[in-house]
Amino acid sequence: MRHAVHAEFTKLRTTAGPARLLLACVAVTVALGAAVTAAMSCPGNGCGLDAVRLSLAGVYLGQAPVAILAVLVISGEHSSGLIRTTLTAVPRRAVVLAAKASVLALAVAAAGGAAFLASLLVARAVLPGNGYPPPSFADGPTVRAYAGSVLYLVLVALLGLGAGAAVRDSAAAVGAVLGLLYLPAILALSVGNAHWQRLLQRAAPMNAGLAVQSTTDAGWSGLAVLAAWAAGALLAGALLLHRRGT
Repeated sequence: MRHAVHAEFTKLRTTAGPARLLLACVAVTVALGAAVTAAMSCPGNGCGLDAVRLSLAGVYLGQAPVAILAVLVISGEHSSGLIRTTLTAVPRRAVVLAAKASVLALAVAAAGGAAFLASLLVARAVLPGNGYPPPSFADGPTVRAYAGSVLYLVLVALLGLGAGAAVRDSAAAVGAVLGLLYLPAILALSVGNAHWQRLLQRAAPMNAGLAVQSTTDAGWSGLAVLAAWAAGALLAGALLLHRRGT
């Protein structure tokens, strides 16, 4: 396992694509979060808006580069033929997938941590001028919102990795993951029936997972839904990777 992790870290570090996608995640997350934060103006929070959650809005777009990176981590090896070399060096396919998941999770957590720390600094600088109290890590719900957002990105990455392992085709896997993230959220807005709308919001990975950003009444339970999606994708990917040839 140690050898496999070192090999995956070397691939991630020496290839230009992953670094660019991680930087894109940070840039998009911070830029969109800053734009939303700067646009908020409601002295005394009289509008009833969750300022912390809105300052983290950049994750809605920042997750896309993460999902693409996660898919390419394994599907790119299938398309290039590098997977044969990988499986020759580490014949146990479950170990290969676990090593990829470990390295990917650490890289995405680092990028997400940097992105949300920058978002916090922007919010602390801008929100007081808009009539909101600045977010602070001394506040428990704020800590949960920021830490949960990092964990959300990690789970999105694991979902993408599992999809990439299961589907193998990069375009199809990326389309499937982005569709799973964004389409239920769009459908929930268009469904008129309140029951089905709530069901979509609770079962959809993005809607459920990002509920952790709320500082009012949400907890960690929404992330469990996303974790179940990610675990299912990884399990499917592991089984298909084991059964198929290279």
